[in-house]
Amino acid sequence: MPLAPSVRPAEQEIACQSCGAVLHVDTKVLSTTCPYCASPSIIHRPSRPDRPEPVFLVGFTVNHQRASAQVRRWISRSGFFARSDFKRAVPKLTHGIYLPAYLYGAVARSQYSARIGENYTETETYTTTDSNGRTVTRTRTVTKTEWRSLQGHHDSYIVDVLVTASHGVDNPALEAIEPFDLRSLRAYTDAFVSGWLAEEPSRSQQECLEMAQRETLTLVDQKLNQFMPGDSFTNLQSHTDVSHEVIDLVLLPVWSYALRYSEDQPPVQILVNGQTGRVGGNVPVSTTKIAVTVIAVVIVCLLLFVLISALQ
Repeated sequence: MPLAPSVRPAEQEIACQSCGAVLHVDTKVLSTTCPYCASPSIIHRPSRPDRPEPVFLVGFTVNHQRASAQVRRWISRSGFFARSDFKRAVPKLTHGIYLPAYLYGAVARSQYSARIGENYTETETYTTTDSNGRTVTRTRTVTKTEWRSLQGHHDSYIVDVLVTASHGVDNPALEAIEPFDLRSLRAYTDAFVSGWLAEEPSRSQQECLEMAQRETLTLVDQKLNQFMPGDSFTNLQSHTDVSHEVIDLVLLPVWSYALRYSEDQPPVQILVNGQTGRVGGNVPVSTTKIAVTVIAVVIVCLLLFVLISALQ
C-alpha cells in the first residue's frame, strides 16, 4: 500500500475553518482560501523576535480590473526602446497580496561642518578700445563670493520610511510603487486579510532595520543640503546619530503580475500599488533599437559635418 505523502518542510497542514478539509499551505503566508468551499482561512503562528506579528495594515482600494488596466496602460507607454515582444505580451495576474514591510521612524542628530559662500557685487573700472580705436574707460558690475566656515548641529525627525520585508520584492521595486497614503493605516486584524493572500516577512527585522537606517542617513544628507545657508556651500561633512527608533511590521496592498515576453528570458515582475494604482517594473530594452538609433545619430552628425565643411 503506498504511503500518504508527507507534508514538505516548507508547508504547514491546517484544517479549513468552514468545511474541515485538510490543506497544505506555505509557511510564508498568513492566509489562504479553501479550494473546495472558497472559504478564507487565517493561519496563526507564534511570533518570533525577528518576525513579529503585523501591527498596521493599509487596505486595498484598487480592484483587479483597475489594476490590470493600469498595467496595460503602463506597458503601452513603456517607450520607444522597449522590446517589441514586451509590448505585445499579455501580463498574467499572479495575485493580490498583502506585502510585509517595516515602517521606521527615528530622531536624527547631525554634527556638520561646511564652507558657506555669500555672494556680493562690486563695480569695477576697466579700459577698452571702442569702435574708433580710441581707449575708453568703462565700468561693470561683477559678482564675487566671500567664503566662511560653519559648524553646528541639526536635529530632524525621520518618519514614514518603508522598507520591504519580503525576499520576493526588493526595496527598489517597492520604492517604484510608492508612496502609500499612510494616513489610511489601520490596526491589524485578521478580518482585513481574510480572503487575501498575506505573506509573512522573509527578511529578519534586523536586516530591515539596517536597510531603514541606511535610507534614513540618505534622507538626513538631503535635509542637510537643504538646510545650508548662504548662496552656495562646499566641503559639507557630517556625522549622524539616530535615537528613539521605532520599527513596526505593516502589510501593504500590492497586485503582482508576471509578464513573459520571450521563452529564453525570465518573466518581468510588475507590481501595482493596491491603494493608488501606481505601477512599477523593469522594462526590458531592445539592443537592436538602441544600436540603430546610435548609428542613425552618427550618420546625421557626419552629414551635417560634411555639409558645413562644403559651405565654408
